[in-house]
Amino acid sequence: MSEPKNWRSWWATPLVGALGGLVASLIHWPLPWMIGSLLAVILVRCIGQWPLGDVPGGRKAGQWIIGIGIGLHFSPAVVEQVAAHFWPILIGALITVLSSALAVWLLRRSGEDPATAFFASMPGGSGEMVNLGQRHGAVLSRVAAAQSLRVVAVVLCVPAIFKLLMGDGGGQFHPAPVDWAWLAVLLPAGALLAWLWQRLRQPNPWLFGPLLVSATASIVWNLHIGLPHGASQLGQLLIGSGLGCHFDRAFFRRAPAFLLRTLFSTALMMALAALAAFALSAVTALDIRSLTLGMMPGGIAEMSLTAETLALSVPLVTAMQVVRLLLVLFLAEPLFRVWRKRLDEGR
Repeated sequence: MSEPKNWRSWWATPLVGALGGLVASLIHWPLPWMIGSLLAVILVRCIGQWPLGDVPGGRKAGQWIIGIGIGLHFSPAVVEQVAAHFWPILIGALITVLSSALAVWLLRRSGEDPATAFFASMPGGSGEMVNLGQRHGAVLSRVAAAQSLRVVAVVLCVPAIFKLLMGDGGGQFHPAPVDWAWLAVLLPAGALLAWLWQRLRQPNPWLFGPLLVSATASIVWNLHIGLPHGASQLGQLLIGSGLGCHFDRAFFRRAPAFLLRTLFSTALMMALAALAAFALSAVTALDIRSLTLGMMPGGIAEMSLTAETLALSVPLVTAMQVVRLLLVLFLAEPLFRVWRKRLDEGR
């Protein structure tokens, strides 16, 4: 078990992230407090060589806040709409998972072993894929690097592309009213479920726990409430600065060809997601922008926040991202075993 971090290693991280978020908001970047803090921390760690450390529990706290906010977008009417489109959601999630075969093929062509190529390419979350890769002898540093780089690439590119193409979104976003009595219940309840989820070693506990609590309450009592102004920005700041702490000069110097191939495969997966979203939209009449965000191989929190910022369907995007994550978690290891067996038989 690792020792607690000394405050001197991380006290400046949120300050650097906040400065980056402020600059990004002033120049009207999409998701400014996440992307600005992310880039600011990366720049300081790489160019300034200041070893900014992760704020203890910072990323978890950010996911807790964002999870509560995402869940509050759900309502009985929205759930009915999402349930009515279960098959397109499932198909979209399957396409995202299957598109990772391109990334696996690309990494295998460059000489990576099967386990490293497979678990580095699956869009299922860094921690979960590192754990699965460890069971099968993957190079864990490369799996973690590929997973982190893919999420950062999607976070940096997708909101910017959407804002460039759409401007400020498909409609005016009106913040929901704040109900402090409900939030006083939902916030600690979400933290408690996240803690229990973590103790049970379930994936992404600090996002899923709060999201499940707030979505359930919002659906059952039809709440139509939201977080206070600044809460989402704080969550973005904590997540963005936490992500940035995974990168430094050594990261980019380590196997640069591997990182470039990861970026290229991520670009291919994003392009396939956009094409598949276009096809699904033509068949189902669902919003192509929400479908595209739902199929991107990024993080649930990041893509849902992008949908919120652009006034798109947050529940639809969240549902597609959650289904994709569950598919990867349940199917990745069995699929790898089948593939590995065929590789061994073909020798």
